[in-house]
Amino acid sequence: MKPRVLIAGCGYVGCAAADLFHFAQWEVEGWTRLPESAAQLSDKPYAVHAVDIADSEAVEEAAAEFDAVIHCASSGGGGAVDYRQVYFEGAKNLLAALRPRTFIYTSSTSVYAQTAGEWVDEISAAEPKHETGKILRETEEVVRQSGGWVARLAGIYGPGRSALLRKLLSGEARIEERGERYLNQVHRDDIASALFLLASLPNDFGIVNVSDDQPLTQRECYQWLAAQCQRPLPPLESLSGERKRGASNKRVSNRKLRALGWNPKFPNFPAGMANSVLPAFASTGA
Repeated sequence: MKPRVLIAGCGYVGCAAADLFHFAQWEVEGWTRLPESAAQLSDKPYAVHAVDIADSEAVEEAAAEFDAVIHCASSGGGGAVDYRQVYFEGAKNLLAALRPRTFIYTSSTSVYAQTAGEWVDEISAAEPKHETGKILRETEEVVRQSGGWVARLAGIYGPGRSALLRKLLSGEARIEERGERYLNQVHRDDIASALFLLASLPNDFGIVNVSDDQPLTQRECYQWLAAQCQRPLPPLESLSGERKRGASNKRVSNRKLRALGWNPKFPNFPAGMANSVLPAFASTGA
């Protein structure tokens, strides 16, 4: 029989992962929170159902037997209340109702609050300052106590999605201070391949960072984009107030995941943009 995987959160990352598992001959089921979202995916070659993972009764009603469950639902950019419902309650409900052999939770590298531009890995302190980051860490602990994987994702970009490019083209882009803060990023398709790899491994390795090989400063990213798009470099801006994720500044190491066999198709931001994102923007006239 084919192995079965549940993608709990069939959105931007989840759909890419679901497609990859389907191509590899897994039996795939996807969940989304809203019926409208599930309807938009009705042409997929696998079933996508509307199940709110924050609702324990809904999860229990939809429960089935899966070899692997991937919790990659998104809070939709909400605040602490949304984070607790989607991530913390969602993880607890999935673990309680499904009890799969492999459980993978997609967290975030924002749990690292280091500020000096230093390299961090999975044994570095993860002590976020903001409430949303603290909820992510709470959820990580619930997952680890249940023997699951935690995949800490860097900033996500890919086809149709790049906050840096969007801001540059719209004229909203600003270089904060001198632009020396490091940005840790990873292409959507490389996240999907990482999740596929983890589903085939024992859970013993615990926490892994999913980030590309080469963190770049904000200035370096905008310099490259500006040159490619033939746009002026964004102006400098002094910070007033706090960023949503605080003032962290670190370089996230992916050595552990690479040692497990992960080989990203797009090892750095310029490679991913040049070979995946910019061609799509050009073809649509964006």
